[in-house]
Amino acid sequence: MTRTEVAGAAFGDLELVHAFTGPMPTGVSVSHTGRIFVNFPKWGDEVPATVVELRDGAEVPFPDQAWNEPSGDDDTGALVSVQSVVVDPADRLWILDTGSPMFRPTRPGGPKLVRVDLDTDAVAQVITFPADVALPSTYLNDVRFDLRRGEAGIAYITDSSDSGPNGLIVVDLSSGVSWRRLHEHPSTKAEPLSAFRPVVEGRPFLERPADGDPKPVTMGCDGIALAADGARLYYCPLASRRWYSVAADALADRAVSDDEVAATVVDEGDKGGGSDGLETDDAGRLYLTSYEHDAVLRRNPDGQFETVVHDPRLLWPDTMSIANDGRLYVTANQLHRQAKYQRGQDLRRKPYALFRTRIDAGPVLLRP
Repeated sequence: MTRTEVAGAAFGDLELVHAFTGPMPTGVSVSHTGRIFVNFPKWGDEVPATVVELRDGAEVPFPDQAWNEPSGDDDTGALVSVQSVVVDPADRLWILDTGSPMFRPTRPGGPKLVRVDLDTDAVAQVITFPADVALPSTYLNDVRFDLRRGEAGIAYITDSSDSGPNGLIVVDLSSGVSWRRLHEHPSTKAEPLSAFRPVVEGRPFLERPADGDPKPVTMGCDGIALAADGARLYYCPLASRRWYSVAADALADRAVSDDEVAATVVDEGDKGGGSDGLETDDAGRLYLTSYEHDAVLRRNPDGQFETVVHDPRLLWPDTMSIANDGRLYVTANQLHRQAKYQRGQDLRRKPYALFRTRIDAGPVLLRP
């Protein structure tokens, strides 16, 4: 990349892939053959389809329109409100359904993990969560996969709830059995204003109701990424500049006690800004969105940080996906301009965007 000598100016090559003129997107994932999938959670915008595929510039409901028309928040056979889409190492799309439109309390059957086989574009598996795993307050945020563990692989999910317990959820993809880890561990929690005062577009990032006093943002562990060798899982609360890692062996082994899991947590330090999404490439580099700085950063294997791209168009960089074309894809959705943060006024300006930038590395593929 070529960096400008003008301090504070944009640098890095940021290419617009798609402009969104409807609801705001969060997640993006690119298949091994270059297909692009995007999702739109139901946070107040009109959402005709909560998951789409981008085809020739069009947003096509995926896997079809029927799957995007739930009968209720507990519909196990349809997508209720999707926060994340992730293509796994076997080139299958997994859809993480919060079951929580407008952050409503979840009901069993709504929160789920849905697998779509991309060779047929048909739903092949639906994993729902028991009430002691997906709590009424749970907000399923993002997911990563290691297909080498167990019979069919393991998934790791963040619960970023802003109104209840935070933690990680581990899923056995063969049996569909799931369990919580690091439940209410300090590393999964939002930091108080005394420790973290985020600033976005020059203004403190707070919940600012139309009437009443501002309140701190309380969303917990959000971003998630697996190390290139699968040994450690990285995660970060949305409301924090710190990030953490935990031993994947401990998370995946149900015989390991919660205290023993917690003993493997490492504070990875201050990453220089608040982050929404995390990602890893096959060169062992860890990527972090930086919503306070309109940027994507990365930590190299030697521990040094560098800025991959900084651009004023990256207004709230949310989710990243690394594709086989050697590019990193990232959504920018102006999340901080929503009415709940702006005294009841929606300050978002369409279009929202999907960008990409070249990193000359590929995705991490943890598969047998």
